[in-house]
Amino acid sequence: MRQRLSPDHFNLPVEQIKSGYFSDSYFLRTQEILIKDNHRPRVVMQVFQRQQAIICGIDEAIAIIKKCAHDPDNLVIHALYDGDPIAPWETVMTIEGDLANFSHLETVYLGSLSRQSKIATNVQRVVQAANGKPVLFFPSRFDHYAVQESDGYAAHIGGVFGVSTPANGSLWGADALGTIPHALISAYGGDTVRATKAFDTHTDRKIGRVALIDFSNDCVATALAVAREMGDTLGGVRLDTADTLVDASVLPYMGTFKPTGVCAQLVLNVRQALDREGFTHVRIMVSGGFNTERIKQFEAANVPVDVYAVGSSLFNDNINFTADVVMVDGQPCGKVGRSYRPNPRLALVK
Repeated sequence: MRQRLSPDHFNLPVEQIKSGYFSDSYFLRTQEILIKDNHRPRVVMQVFQRQQAIICGIDEAIAIIKKCAHDPDNLVIHALYDGDPIAPWETVMTIEGDLANFSHLETVYLGSLSRQSKIATNVQRVVQAANGKPVLFFPSRFDHYAVQESDGYAAHIGGVFGVSTPANGSLWGADALGTIPHALISAYGGDTVRATKAFDTHTDRKIGRVALIDFSNDCVATALAVAREMGDTLGGVRLDTADTLVDASVLPYMGTFKPTGVCAQLVLNVRQALDREGFTHVRIMVSGGFNTERIKQFEAANVPVDVYAVGSSLFNDNINFTADVVMVDGQPCGKVGRSYRPNPRLALVK
């Protein structure tokens, strides 16, 4: 039997959610009216979205309902599992019970489903484009820290190899990965070799030694300098050249391609230089503006990348979920175009 994350996995602000603090006001007014009018119909709420996607956020949505409904024991939930592929308009979850018991939760559980499914879907597309090469989830700096736990879990559901913050890995037991930031190199006077040696000296040996080599905008020279100093200890180099710069090693090749940023020619230059001096064991990681299409282009051209670190593009696009009442007291009752669509894939949540 497939497993779900326990509701206790999630650090929910239960009292605030119960009070309606995060809810659209008309859901709170709906609840107030039903209670004051002593009108307590038993409804079926149906949740769906409109794209080909990967569902994520189901377990958190279930946790929200179980912990924050006013009488969760009298609700019946059927749902897909995190990681299931979903089609447009496919029912992903139903909630059956007294509407006044859970109407205040719609904003909250739909938000969890929308954000996490977006990230899981974007990550899966990138992972598929990378043809089996590791993809690292590195966009946390581009959003509020409070979403890191669920974002990292969604990235895991999408198939990511690693994440960058402890919070990203907390729900699935992963350690944070990371190399050397430009700030550390600056702190050592712009000396990449010295900064990398300091990293090597003072960092746990189980952490891979990956040098960031674009600080001086001469990735070939910097890669070789670090490799000569580190030898077999160096596991990889990371290229992160800004999209407004042309690396020194690329200048002689300009004329037939976009030369800025981490372009294919730059990766090839670094690979060839390392190989010529016997550093064939050093892997190449690329970062800086990578998305599904760009990775597809690199893979189609056989650019010698070993690891892709992907950032803000994983937050792009939207997958928006909607919930509708489609049954009332056992009879069909939904707005036009939103009829009950049973889904045999849904599993009863116990």
